[in-house]
Amino acid sequence: MAAAAVLLLLAAVSPSLSSAISSETAALRAFKSAVKPSSIPPASCLATWNFSADPCATPRITDFTCGIMCAGGRVVQLTLDSQGYSGTLTPLLSQLTQLVTLDVGENDFHGPIPSSIASLPNLQNLILRSNSFSGALPPSIAAAKSLQALDLGRNFISGPLPDLSPLPALTTLDLSYNNLTGPIPRLPPNLIELALKANSLSGSLTKTSFAELTHLMVVELAENSLSGAVPSWFFLLPSVQQIDLAKNGITSVSVATPLAESDSELVAVDLSYNKVEGLLPEKFSDYPELRSLALSYNEFRGPIPGQYSREGSSLRRLYLDGNYLNGTAPQRLISGNGQVSGSLGDNCLRSCPSASELCLKSQKSDFICQQAYAGN
Repeated sequence: MAAAAVLLLLAAVSPSLSSAISSETAALRAFKSAVKPSSIPPASCLATWNFSADPCATPRITDFTCGIMCAGGRVVQLTLDSQGYSGTLTPLLSQLTQLVTLDVGENDFHGPIPSSIASLPNLQNLILRSNSFSGALPPSIAAAKSLQALDLGRNFISGPLPDLSPLPALTTLDLSYNNLTGPIPRLPPNLIELALKANSLSGSLTKTSFAELTHLMVVELAENSLSGAVPSWFFLLPSVQQIDLAKNGITSVSVATPLAESDSELVAVDLSYNKVEGLLPEKFSDYPELRSLALSYNEFRGPIPGQYSREGSSLRRLYLDGNYLNGTAPQRLISGNGQVSGSLGDNCLRSCPSASELCLKSQKSDFICQQAYAGN
């Protein structure tokens, strides 16, 4: 009876729609066939994919009970549960021409990402995070003009990051915890969140890469091999709130005062575990919304700027440990009122009492400090 009902339904629709439905069914069948049967638990979504019925037929009582969503008789979402499915992605997914969301995250898919996925004209969300995909990110992905979220974090994607600037709708890009190499190319102009943490990206931060990014709020570039200077314009990106550049090879930082308080929304900066030399940048204190500043384990010398502890300062978390800072710790920071948390330890400071939470980590020995300032 079910099969007869499907035939009657197909007879009632136009030949073109019937052909499209048939192609989509073939694509879903190929998708399931590319998954190892032994990795499909009996109670999982894929286990209910029984092709004796139309995948978009309703009500779904026993067949296709989850994993896909339809609209107008066409598949618009393929969203798998996290069950450890193991397999590859079939290039035939390109036949799901109305697909808006493809999400197979938190499983064990492997192999390359099919370049044909980029031909999906309505694809807005491509979520493949926490799998074992490998190979390069297909340059053809830049043709997916409707793409809004691209999340391939925690895979084994390698090679250079292709030019994604032709993606005008892309607002979220997460390629963290992969094996990407080379410099940061020009980025999509409407990005809001950029996460490229824990790769092997190299080179310096250039204006070309970040041109026209007026909506960028979150920048996560920690744990790469970026080098050179952080230029002052980087902290003045119009909408930026969080910048994480920890654990790179950055050697200098330039900070400029915002022209007006309304010109900066910067809330948090992390430049820990780099190779930055010189004095602490005083002008960070001019950022009216800055709550958290982490400059730990660099090669900063000299005193802690008094501006960091001035009355009315927005700073609430301050991490300066592991440098070669000298002089006396500002009394307002170590007074014990608890307004600022963090650490001033492992420096060359005088009068940093262990009674203060900020001073719990002991200072460097006199010998190390004398060596650090020898010849200065």
